[in-house]
Amino acid sequence: MSDPELIDVQEVAPAEVGEVDLYQRREKIYTRKIEGFYQRLRLFTGWPLLLGYFLLPWMSWDGRQAILFDLPARKFHILGLTFWPQDFPLLAFLLIISAFGLFAVTVFAGRIWCGYTCPQTVWTSIFMWLEQKTEGSRNQRIKIDKMPWSAQKITRKLAKHGSWLFVAFATGMTFVGYFYPIRSLAWELGTLSTGMWQAAWTLFFTLATYINAGWMREQVCKYMCPYARFQSVMFDQDTLIVSYDAGRGEQRGSRKRDADYKSQGLGDCISCELCVQVCPTGIDIRDGLQYECIGCALCIDACNSVMDKMQYPRGLISYTSEHQLQGGTTHWLRPRIIGYMVVLAIMVGVFSYTIASRIPVELTIIRDRNQLYLTTDNGDIENLYQLQLLNMDKSKHDYEIHIDGIEGAAIVGETVYTLEGGEVRTINLRVRTSPKSLDKPSTVLQFEAIAKDLPSLRAVSESRFMRPL
Repeated sequence: MSDPELIDVQEVAPAEVGEVDLYQRREKIYTRKIEGFYQRLRLFTGWPLLLGYFLLPWMSWDGRQAILFDLPARKFHILGLTFWPQDFPLLAFLLIISAFGLFAVTVFAGRIWCGYTCPQTVWTSIFMWLEQKTEGSRNQRIKIDKMPWSAQKITRKLAKHGSWLFVAFATGMTFVGYFYPIRSLAWELGTLSTGMWQAAWTLFFTLATYINAGWMREQVCKYMCPYARFQSVMFDQDTLIVSYDAGRGEQRGSRKRDADYKSQGLGDCISCELCVQVCPTGIDIRDGLQYECIGCALCIDACNSVMDKMQYPRGLISYTSEHQLQGGTTHWLRPRIIGYMVVLAIMVGVFSYTIASRIPVELTIIRDRNQLYLTTDNGDIENLYQLQLLNMDKSKHDYEIHIDGIEGAAIVGETVYTLEGGEVRTINLRVRTSPKSLDKPSTVLQFEAIAKDLPSLRAVSESRFMRPL
């Protein structure tokens, strides 16, 4: 007699095994053009940044390029300010403020940065617009890609890629123009007389723009951008996100405009798929929040246009919060937002004060280590120093060197030095004093450089004065 708990494995149907391709081939996304409130808003946010990017290097300020990061001279000109390598902590502080501001905006309104002002989004939108102008609407582009090669197809493709390369080249040249005088760069590129490095970097950024905005597009947002991966950590139930109201939209289904769809058990969603066709990352927002969503609101404008045609209320897809979708209300002022705002305000205040109170002069002292001291014929003690005086101001100043800390100590030789704006001067200095004024082998000696025409412009540094044991 067989054991009833034993089962013949042949009687059990094998489970279906699915395969997952980790290197799945990308399916090209054909986006549909759509107009609406949020797309007009994107124009007002994206175009100023775009124009600023292209125009700022061509502007002049006090006879020089308005923004120029002059790496060989180690000067960074930003409008009326000039920064030096010594100011790098300020740059780090500014980056921290920017990151903190991005986190605060994300907690409040999700990936609004990605959807409206991210360079990848802005340049991709330009390339998509050029694609629509050269190859036509979504259906026309699909048809062109499927048709065999012909004179018409080649002409349209050449027009598209030519326009892409033109924008990419302008972008690459402008980027290099922030680090090399752009007027000289434009002339040298136009006359094919540019240096190897300028040409190489211009070519690199041209290709990077062309590939990222023209070919990769949503792949950058989905797989290369780290922000897409950790954004959900900053979300809460009151964060504004682009969401589909499933309670109102389900069940989906097509219908006539004047049909009584409620009696058919249908919701407001007519399954037109327009929200999917306009999405630059190719997702269906009706499937819920996804990390691929960049918050561009194209699906909102598309859905609102359909709701208007069907004479349904707008807002089936909208900026909303999880609390509001669940029937509650969005809490705008919550402790997390208030905390971010307070800390951000403090950081901006400290940064602004640091910039406003920054003294554009620096003094560095290096003792001569080959000889600890010298003894003169009359018995006095001398120490040798090398001073590096940096005039970070735009104007010329006469700086006078003073010493303090040792009674009777004096500088041997010249004490006043004239420095042009932005000049660095290396000064060899001898300090002499009587051994009677030194009560120990090593004494702190303070050096001070003061602008004679502007006493508030001063720098202080310390070193040691050595005597025999």
